[in-house]
Amino acid sequence: MTAVRPADPERLWSTLQAMAALSEPGPGVTRLAYTPLERAAHARFAEWMAEAGCEIAVDPAGNTVATRPGRSAGPAAGTGSHLDSVYNGGRFDGIAGTMAAVEAARLLHEAGVETELPLRFVAFAGEEGARFGQACCGSKLAAGLSSRDELDVRRDRDGVSLAEAMAAVGLDPDLAARTAWAAEDWSAFVELHVEQGSVLERAKLDIGVVDLISGSTRIELTVTGQASHTGGTPMRGRADALAAAAEAVLLAEQVALDPRHRGTRATVGRLSVQPGSITTIPGRVTFSLDVRDVDADRQRHSAAEIVTRMRAACLRRGTRLEARLLADTSAVVLPDWVRNEVTAAAADRGLPYRVLTSGASHDAQMVNRLVPTAMIFVPSRHGLSHVPEEWTEPAQLAVGTDLLLAALLRLDARAAAVAGILENAGGAP
Repeated sequence: MTAVRPADPERLWSTLQAMAALSEPGPGVTRLAYTPLERAAHARFAEWMAEAGCEIAVDPAGNTVATRPGRSAGPAAGTGSHLDSVYNGGRFDGIAGTMAAVEAARLLHEAGVETELPLRFVAFAGEEGARFGQACCGSKLAAGLSSRDELDVRRDRDGVSLAEAMAAVGLDPDLAARTAWAAEDWSAFVELHVEQGSVLERAKLDIGVVDLISGSTRIELTVTGQASHTGGTPMRGRADALAAAAEAVLLAEQVALDPRHRGTRATVGRLSVQPGSITTIPGRVTFSLDVRDVDADRQRHSAAEIVTRMRAACLRRGTRLEARLLADTSAVVLPDWVRNEVTAAAADRGLPYRVLTSGASHDAQMVNRLVPTAMIFVPSRHGLSHVPEEWTEPAQLAVGTDLLLAALLRLDARAAAVAGILENAGGAP
C-alpha cells in the first residue's frame, strides 16, 4: 500500500478554525441543531470531502455522508462526529472528530490509496441536546430509533418543534422518521472525540479508547408558586417558586454526592424564572435535570429519588412540582472486537493509551445500535468542554487522526477478509 504521510497539525487547526467561524455572535461557538448555521457547516464539510475525492449524500435526517469508493463494493468502515454546538460552546466538541475525518480523507486522497471496500465519513446533525433537550437527533434517526411523534414533541425555548426546525432548513421530518441507514452497508464505525474530562491530561497520554458510554435521564421540572409584590408580601407564608427551586437544585447535588449513588452525576444546567421582574416574587420556575451513570438501574433510581425529594421540598414551601421526562437512555457497552482493532492500531504505532468510560453522550452510542462502534478520545485541557475555553492541542488531534486512519484501514482489511476479498487477514468478529 502507498505510504500515507502523518496528519498535519497546522492544516487540522486551519480547518477547525474555518468551521468555528460559522457561529452566532458572542463568546465561543454557538451553532445550534437544525439552524441555517449548522447547515452551512454541513455544506462546508461536504465541499472539503468532495475535494478529497468523496461522493456526497445528505440523508433525510440531515446527516452528511461522504463515501470514498474502494476497489470493490461492500460494507464500509466509517468515522465521523457532529457539527452542531451548545450555546457558547467550544471549537473542539464534535468538530475535532469531523475535522479528523476530513484530514483522514485528504491524506488518503493525496497518497492515492485505494482501500478494498468503501470508507465513509459522516457529519451528524443535531447531536447536542442544547436546543431541543434531546441528544443525538441525527444519529438516532439514522439508527431508526426516533418516531415521527417525537419530532413534534421536542421543542426549543421558542416553542419551535424539532420537526418544524428540520422543515425550515429544507429537510423532510416525515421521511427522516421512516428512513434509517441499512446495517448491511456498514462494517464498523469509529468516532474520534475530545475527552471532555481530565484523565488523559493527568496521565500525560494522547489517546484514550472508550469501552462504555454513560446513560442519561433528562427531565424538565416546573415549580409553581404564587407571584406577588416583593414589598407587600410578608416573608412568612410566601409561595416563592424560585426559593423552592433553589432548594430542589441543592437536593439534586446532595443525592448525587451520597455514597449510595457513587458514580452518579446530577446537573441542573438551565433555569427560567417567571415573571422575571425585580419587584415580583417568582411564581413559576422551569429548570432542567440531567442524571448520568454507567449503571442503568442506579441512574434511574437516582433520578427518581431526586424528583421525589424535590417534590417534598416544594410542598413544604407551599409550591408544587411537575416533572416531564425529556429523554432516557441506558449506558452502552461498545463491542470488544472493534475496540481491539483500535488498540492494535495503537500498538502498531507504539502509542500508549488508556481505556476510558465516557460520561458524555455521543453519536457513537446510537450508531452502535446499528453498526459495531468504537471511540477514540484525545485530551481536553483541564477537562473543560462546552465552554469557550475548551482546548485540545492540534498536535494531539493529529496523533488521534493518525490512529483513526490506521484503525479504519485495519477495519477495511478485516471486512474485506470477511467478504472473501482478501486472504490471510483477520477473521470475522
